[in-house]
Amino acid sequence: MRIVEAALITETVKRLCIDANRILPEDVRERIRECRLSETWPGAQDTLDKIISNFELAEKGQLPICQDTGMACVFLEIGTGVYIQGDVNEAVHEGVRRAYREGYFRSSVVADPLRRKNTGDNTPAMIYVEFVPGDKLAVTVAPKGFGSENMSRTKMLSPSDGIEGVIDFVVSAVDEAGPNPCPPIVVGVGLGGTFDKAALLAKKALLRPLWNHHGDPYYAELEKTLLEKINALGIGPQGFGGATTALAVAVETMPTHIAGLPCAVNINCHVSRHIREEL
Repeated sequence: MRIVEAALITETVKRLCIDANRILPEDVRERIRECRLSETWPGAQDTLDKIISNFELAEKGQLPICQDTGMACVFLEIGTGVYIQGDVNEAVHEGVRRAYREGYFRSSVVADPLRRKNTGDNTPAMIYVEFVPGDKLAVTVAPKGFGSENMSRTKMLSPSDGIEGVIDFVVSAVDEAGPNPCPPIVVGVGLGGTFDKAALLAKKALLRPLWNHHGDPYYAELEKTLLEKINALGIGPQGFGGATTALAVAVETMPTHIAGLPCAVNINCHVSRHIREEL
């Protein structure tokens, strides 16, 4: 049995929150640069140039890539051979609290969805826990801005809707979102499970490196089809038109009920922040 102090989780979450908000993942940076080279529309070229300049300046100056430093989504993969000494939830919240204070990041969380009083420290974090074999503990931090989160959708499709129904729903969700989620976007799609599980799958899909495709060729082909159809919409970078509406589409799946086909679409803006560390 491996013992992990809760204080280590706090320190790790703090550091990852700060880094995630200042440094765009390499796969996202590389994909944006690839899209810039393939764009032919001057307006799209200029917009992508500004996006590239922005994330380069943010990293160099140790500044937030975006003014919306997001709601902190924290994923914990806890080995069954790990014992955490202390309150795990509070350890995560404290890490977020310190990061947003020390990083001078915007506090964007309200304590109540209707009365709207700001908590002042960007807590609580959204915490997701998964138990895995072994004695490792992995922490993933993914600050989620709500310009893109507000454009996400869930629908309980019928099994008879099939793959065409899935394609129509996903493409329609992006089309309706238009420029609102600050394209070029990353699209996470969750298929299967229940109403809530499909949404979680869609969010977890956004954590996958952009150059990794689904392991099942059937779903890898679906990802390719969705990306082509979404980019054919012509929304383009920041909605000014062009061939780059989405950087990637990632599909995650799981078993579901014989009577259902839950489908969720979770959209990330081009500031697709996520960072993972194994302790």
